[in-house]
Amino acid sequence: MVNTMTLATPEPSGLNVKTSINPLIGDVCGDDVTLHPGDTSFPVIHTENLNLWFGEAHILQNICMAIRQNRVTALIGPSGCGKSTLLRCFNRMNDLIDHTKITGEVTYDRENIYAPGTDVVLLRKKIGMVFQKPNPFPKSIYENVAYGPRVHGIRERCELDRIVEKSLRDAALWEEVRDRLSQSAMGLSGGQQQRLCIARTLAVGPEVILMDEPCSALDPIATAKIENLIEGLKQRYTVIIVTHNMQQAARVSDDTGFMYLGKLVEFGATTQIFEHPGEELTENYITGRFG
Repeated sequence: MVNTMTLATPEPSGLNVKTSINPLIGDVCGDDVTLHPGDTSFPVIHTENLNLWFGEAHILQNICMAIRQNRVTALIGPSGCGKSTLLRCFNRMNDLIDHTKITGEVTYDRENIYAPGTDVVLLRKKIGMVFQKPNPFPKSIYENVAYGPRVHGIRERCELDRIVEKSLRDAALWEEVRDRLSQSAMGLSGGQQQRLCIARTLAVGPEVILMDEPCSALDPIATAKIENLIEGLKQRYTVIIVTHNMQQAARVSDDTGFMYLGKLVEFGATTQIFEHPGEELTENYITGRFG
């Protein structure tokens, strides 16, 4: 992979991000503005002039945004707009794709994650990911959850037992599987498998959870369980979710970013985006005039 991430110095404090005159627009970075007045905390993830190419294709263009801690941020937009690619930038999953070039900056906990010497394994421990389709390992339910902690050096059975139970409880799955932990995870329903994948992510102690359309393959009942789970997770984690479902974004998120053709057109509080969008393009998308 070709990586040309520039090494810029993160902002020293506060939530001041270089963006355009309209603080909701993330296309062009210019004057300093405060995206969320009254909130002086430093964003857990902050992008500055982020650009990404796959070969000659310019997929992400000048993305500037600040993700706040212990909130749910939704990324919405039509297929191919770059939202899943942006999500994968946050824990360097795009590194696995050949001929990828990146410029700009992504900071997590005030550190540039694309700086030379970054421990990518540790980064992905702190910023976990749940994928579109449930992908449990062909192992027992217990071993699915215990796998990550074992990789990170935990060997004591009593500690693994504690982590497995806590993670399954936090993923709202413990009561459904507590008596069959030794059974194959492949026998679970789709919704249960997705919650197991969430438990597997939680087991290694992340601070941020990335979710790439986690409900797209699930039925309405399973989707409702995942949405309820997300609401609870934000008490302890920062959640970033990609979704095509406008109603879901409105229900579960605190902040929303609308993307179109590789650009972050508008970003702000979800209520503002859905009730009083600042851009005509955003309004046309959320009202179904195009998709």
